[in-house]
Amino acid sequence: MTEKKLDIIVHLDELRKRLIISALAFLVFLIIGFMYVKDIYLFFMGNLDYKLLVLGPSDIMWIYFHIASLVAIAGTIPVVAWQIWLFVRPALKPHERKAALSYIPGVFILFIGGLAFGYFFIFPNILSFLINLGNDLMTISFTADKYFSFLINITLPFGIAFELPLVMMFLTTLGIVNPYTIAKLRKYAYFILVIIACMISPPEFISHISVSVPLILIYEISVFLSKIVYKRKQKKGIKLTNTKELTNDQRFL
Repeated sequence: MTEKKLDIIVHLDELRKRLIISALAFLVFLIIGFMYVKDIYLFFMGNLDYKLLVLGPSDIMWIYFHIASLVAIAGTIPVVAWQIWLFVRPALKPHERKAALSYIPGVFILFIGGLAFGYFFIFPNILSFLINLGNDLMTISFTADKYFSFLINITLPFGIAFELPLVMMFLTTLGIVNPYTIAKLRKYAYFILVIIACMISPPEFISHISVSVPLILIYEISVFLSKIVYKRKQKKGIKLTNTKELTNDQRFL
């Protein structure tokens, strides 16, 4: 009983260490984000021909914090992935360690790719549609708070959603997920993804469709890649079994 308590204490202490390192990494990247916040702000302004409005002095700091936080999240993701790998490494088998380690670079690349997809493809189309919707009837003007809240609500979920294929492949490698079981739950997954799309996109049909379709495609790609990993794992298992049987037979020769 005492040994179990000691093990729990050791695991909790290790977890605390990993969380502290991740938190410090977030603070470092947050500071870096604040250092370059003006350049990032101008980049996110995109093709807008006018300056955004602020309704109070505190709004400026709030916008800067939003931008710096996005930079901090992007920069901290590989650090968090590395800390998670270090935490679970003792419990993994050698081939599982190699698989987990190989996925870490992809975590950062896919997150950035998801942000880029949301920013360059989804966000401008939805924004253009909404502007054209009332362009003849009203004067278009945005506050900085509304603009960047809308931008983050559109792009950040795609950064997270793009991680799904990698997560599915990793969990399949560990034997936690069976892709064929998940494929059978497709209709429930579609329903959940549509609800998520409706929550993060503006309240109109075109925006819902523009966000729902990519999310569903990401889900299908995740299932497809997971099946490939699952089949490769099965083949390796069959080869390993045949090798063991051959070794046992050789003992009697």
